Amino acid sequence: MISQWFEKRRAIRRRWQADARRLLAAEKTNAYYEAQRRAARARVRGEKAEFYHWAKVAAEIARISPRAEMDFDVVRAIVAEEERSSG
Repeated sequence: MISQWFEKRRAIRRRWQADARRLLAAEKTNAYYEAQRRAARARVRGEKAEFYHWAKVAAEIARISPRAEMDFDVVRAIVAEEERSSG
């Protein structure tokens, strides 16, 4: 039972690490902002697991990419935009 739990956690970790690499390959310097946008969208929709996933993707991008842009004011604007879009 414990090994199943560990394997489930590893699978979750592999998913967000893969998504981080995929976003970095596609978005380059804006990958962090795209992950934050997806996290905000999931939060607005009430998708707790997806919010957590995309937040972890953003953190992984920040960890592995020295070129990713990260400005908190931009993140605030992204969140505000997603909140306005949801109505």
